[in-house]
Amino acid sequence: MDKFVIEGGERLIGNVKISGSKNAALPLLAATLLQKGVYEIENVPKLKDINTMSKLFAVLGAKVQWIKEGVLQVDTTGVENYVAPYELVKQMRASVLVLGSLTGGLKRAVVSYPGGCAIGERPINLHIQGLQALGCDVTIKEGYVDVNAKKLRGARIRFDTTTVGGTENIMMAAVLAKGETIIENAAREPEVVDLARMLKKMGAKIEGEGTEIIKIKGVDELTPCKYTVIPDRIETGTFLIACGITRGNIVIEGCNPGHIKALLDKLKEAGMDITEDGDKIKASMTKKRASAVDIKTAPYPGFPTDMQAQIMALMTVSRGVSAITEIIFENRMMHAAELRRMGADIKVIGNTAIVRGVKMLSGAKVMATDLRASASLILAGLTAYGKTEILRIYHLDRGYEAIEEKLKKLGAKIERVKDEGLGA
Repeated sequence: MDKFVIEGGERLIGNVKISGSKNAALPLLAATLLQKGVYEIENVPKLKDINTMSKLFAVLGAKVQWIKEGVLQVDTTGVENYVAPYELVKQMRASVLVLGSLTGGLKRAVVSYPGGCAIGERPINLHIQGLQALGCDVTIKEGYVDVNAKKLRGARIRFDTTTVGGTENIMMAAVLAKGETIIENAAREPEVVDLARMLKKMGAKIEGEGTEIIKIKGVDELTPCKYTVIPDRIETGTFLIACGITRGNIVIEGCNPGHIKALLDKLKEAGMDITEDGDKIKASMTKKRASAVDIKTAPYPGFPTDMQAQIMALMTVSRGVSAITEIIFENRMMHAAELRRMGADIKVIGNTAIVRGVKMLSGAKVMATDLRASASLILAGLTAYGKTEILRIYHLDRGYEAIEEKLKKLGAKIERVKDEGLGA
């Protein structure tokens, strides 16, 4: 098993290119199950989660292959199987997105119930309730959600709480339903908007994506298409904080600044100099230490939960005291304990972390607990005095494409090595 070894203290300087969004690419891939045919998805990041989805597609009868750098060809012509097995769904929660696309495409879906994960429980009851409203017969047996959609029809669906995956699943099921579907309290994330745009390119009739109300008029069939994935806003944010925490000066290319307004506002408040220039962001930190800022995560367009761990890393070496409150997931503060091993002053009270900035962190051996927590430990290691070893970095390979290579080009001293210890 691999680990990262970081020698901290280097300022990051240079240009970095942002990869396609994992959280957009996965639902786009799922959407290809709605209509049999050949698709080309461009700007797809090479990640473990993409490989897992490709394995699931092979089980369903589809063929997925890289035809050139960043371009996946997906052939769903041979899809007949509608069972997504536990062995694959347990590896990646996003596998549950085939629930909506198989329901729409094959009018039948049997998908392993995903359960919880390290950052907290994320039940799919809202997905199921939405499918039932569309006329589906849904049963849960032996750990699987069994959906029969012979009478798929439009409906008015209101989510009690905002759900990105639920919105995406219902959108995919509804585009081929009879009549009109109205989704109220819909998720507004850029990844949801990207899925809607691909579905419309396939011939779906959708209005209101990016707002709280999405209207869908069902069509009889769709057409396979080519589509390009949006840039990864979380990777963009992670490199911005890497710049801030190392007092760097970087240019982020191929991003969409409009997708991270809440983060940009907080980083400016913390003292970073940030200039937006089309699909580029020029960022620098001329202050010796960031100023402490308070954070409260919220559904889009609020501050993203997927950036909470990274901003906490920045706050550990800020000037002042910050309060970071997590309202999306109940168990997303596990990185606080690892950051304390590096000298951070963090006290977690309920769902709020009180962070008193210190002048410097020190290198230590730490363990990654989930994808974004892993990124926070890298950020801490970049600024820490001495050597930091980060174990269980397989989490990072799920969501960051070649992150160590990109950091190296900016001047970071980071190496991926084999971990021969017992802590792996």
